[in-house]
Amino acid sequence: MGNSNQYIYGRKPVEELLQHSPEKVEKVYLRKNLHGSVTGSITELCSKNRIPVTDVPGKKLFEMVGSVNDQGVVAAISSAEYVEFEAWLDALQPHSDTAVLILDEIEDPHNFGAILRTAAATGIEAVIVPKHRQAPVNATVFKTSAGTAGRIPIVRAVNLNRAILDLKDKSFWVAGLDQQSETSIWNQTFDVPMAFVIGNEGKGMRQKTGEHCDFLLSVPMHNNVESLNASVSAAIVCYEWLRQKNTQTS
Repeated sequence: MGNSNQYIYGRKPVEELLQHSPEKVEKVYLRKNLHGSVTGSITELCSKNRIPVTDVPGKKLFEMVGSVNDQGVVAAISSAEYVEFEAWLDALQPHSDTAVLILDEIEDPHNFGAILRTAAATGIEAVIVPKHRQAPVNATVFKTSAGTAGRIPIVRAVNLNRAILDLKDKSFWVAGLDQQSETSIWNQTFDVPMAFVIGNEGKGMRQKTGEHCDFLLSVPMHNNVESLNASVSAAIVCYEWLRQKNTQTS
């Protein structure tokens, strides 16, 4: 993604990033005459972490992020840092409560951001993405993830199918979401390290990727609805996994 700065915008995403990953923030820009408790929290966090804050006209914010609902707050951040798959896997010690998401060419940054937010909320270990044909970590992703994009490892794999095989060697079972499967996520027990594959928004999971999965799972639906949004499907399987974890430990 290069070394140039990226921008994220919106009061909550910027505040979340300052709270959890302040080292990624280079500078914060606030629209002149902006007031409120959130703004006060942002300036306080910037002061605590020695991050410069500049009051600028609204026109300046528009020049940085365009015609979006920036809420008067924009942060310049260093280019997104990915974790390389091999290094991440070498350091991982999976157990029965470990789960990861594998995104098979998710191209919509809104979906990507929503998936990251769900993954962080449910305790997913990491989100694995391919190096190519994948939405980048940009301002839209940060905005949609409500700042959680900096709180969960985004692991980049050169070859997704090779990565799946390596995960299997590390004791993971790999489940692909496929609405053609007769096995519902409600009828599958998740008591081993799990990797859930989420397919592309339009084309779904690639055939070769599906062939590398240990099994395929579907999300129960009524009224002849063909499929759900990729981020919704990811949320359902993440929360079913979490529900089972809570049941097994209670």
